[in-house]
Amino acid sequence: MARKLRLEYPGAVYHIISRGNYRADVFAADTTKAAFEACLLEAAAKSGWRLHAFAIMSNHFYLLVETPAGNMVLGMRWLLATFAARFNRLRDERGHVFQGRYKSLLVEAGSSVGQVGDYIHLNPVRAGLVPVGRLAAYRYSSYWYLPQPKQRPGCLQPAMVLAQAGGFGDNPAGWNAYAQHLAWQAASGPAGANAAYVPLSQGWALGSDEFKQALITDHALRAEAKAWEAGGAREIREAGWRERLRAGMAVLGKTTAQTETDPKSATWKIALAAWMKAQSQASNGWLVTELQMGAAGAVSRMVGKFNRGNREADADWQRLTAKSEN
Repeated sequence: MARKLRLEYPGAVYHIISRGNYRADVFAADTTKAAFEACLLEAAAKSGWRLHAFAIMSNHFYLLVETPAGNMVLGMRWLLATFAARFNRLRDERGHVFQGRYKSLLVEAGSSVGQVGDYIHLNPVRAGLVPVGRLAAYRYSSYWYLPQPKQRPGCLQPAMVLAQAGGFGDNPAGWNAYAQHLAWQAASGPAGANAAYVPLSQGWALGSDEFKQALITDHALRAEAKAWEAGGAREIREAGWRERLRAGMAVLGKTTAQTETDPKSATWKIALAAWMKAQSQASNGWLVTELQMGAAGAVSRMVGKFNRGNREADADWQRLTAKSEN
């Protein structure tokens, strides 16, 4: 039987679920949870995702993610493959880390976003890992970041979940009200009963019948839906990469002519390629063409060596990252 296609479009919101292979406790150790969280945040930053909620459990993870560029598949491919490679390399193992295909359910804007956020945040409580009163102590969840906005990475944006869960603000009063809301859910609401929340992890879309019908009508859900990923998405994605590349070149005071005249391994090209790969899904092949750096494999090796070396002391890297942080 052919696999069902992933429906993608700019601005789509997904509830994503993936489990360890054979239900193994992939994230049993806190160090592994931390490594996956770092990989997740890196994937979100590279893909331009808005991460509204997440929870990393012992053998699975949950995400509530918005994709302004319509690139859920590409971002998830990078996340799962990169973490698996790192996981296996550290343990000198081979094989799949995650079980089969991940689930990706489209989520309608509005109350469904709040429901999924509650569901994700209360997973540690339903699993018996922490009581609801100590939910904020569970480190590997977006809920941990709520009262610590200065520690949140830019891709983590919980405001929509707070608003749709009950009109709560992203401020101390709102965080306290949301904590009370989750305590009620755990004690008396549907989030306290696994059976009531089963639909939030099943099917293909979460929301009203009108939302689902509009998706069917607008996107046809046919094989040709892959044309978005194959054509339109790639064109839009590369346009975004090109705009970012031009901005980086402007910061460094470089011109298109210099990409042709300067050496393939010019230090500024390597720094710029590393910066692009840290902030986007720009491929090695695309960077080769745009920066005239030779072969895709060479770009990968040069950027890898640059990242493993004293990158933070590189003057071009400092200029690029200082500009992107402003």
